[in-house]
Amino acid sequence: MKIIEDAITINGKGLHYKDLNEKIEEKLKEGYRKIKLININGQRYIGAGLTFPEREIEIYGTPGNDLGVFMNGLKIKVYGNSQDGVGNTMNDGEIVIYGSAGDIMGYGMRGGKIFVKGDVGYRVGIHMKEYKDKIPVIVIGGTAGDFLGEYMAGGRVIVLGLNTEKEENLCGYFCSTGIHGGLIYFRGIIPEYKLGKEGKIVEIEEEDKKFIEEHVKKFSEYFEVDFDFIMEKPFVKVIPYNKRPYGKLYAY
Repeated sequence: MKIIEDAITINGKGLHYKDLNEKIEEKLKEGYRKIKLININGQRYIGAGLTFPEREIEIYGTPGNDLGVFMNGLKIKVYGNSQDGVGNTMNDGEIVIYGSAGDIMGYGMRGGKIFVKGDVGYRVGIHMKEYKDKIPVIVIGGTAGDFLGEYMAGGRVIVLGLNTEKEENLCGYFCSTGIHGGLIYFRGIIPEYKLGKEGKIVEIEEEDKKFIEEHVKKFSEYFEVDFDFIMEKPFVKVIPYNKRPYGKLYAY
């Protein structure tokens, strides 16, 4: 397929989400490397199940629920906020949000990366998982709501808290409830009362530091935030106490 380097613009004003998504897939199949979506206002499932590595969608407005659901390879940039379910069961690709995001971001996420400049809502990273070298990553520039990393089985979440000076505000309550895999990194120290009983706070190691630096560098490039400023503050990580926290719950 011949790649068309010129970007094409699709106006989403008044367009039903099904029609919008059909237009997006049609233009990608025609070979366009970049698609600009303007006047987006709550249309759902943008990028759903698409497999177009090295292609890019720019969204101007507010995409609806399940942005990038089941996505297999694509870069999506949102110049605004996004609603719930970003990266739901995402397999690969990258989503970059220049505003804030809603609840259950990264639900069941199996691969790929999500970068958010602002805050995120509740239950972010719930049921994230990984397999061998396929490790999904979420980087949050602001703060997260309750139940961050709930039932996490794998993957990595990095919370930078750049918009708060109070470390107790980095996340809401019940962070890491039911966690049995994966890691959550915090820039700063969070109080233990914010954690579910399945997670514990430990110091980062050299391998963690390299991982954090790699992804913070990318974050700083996307959002033009000073890398050295971010890294001045120490990080901690939350890990699971047990890989089978409920293994004996029903045993007699």
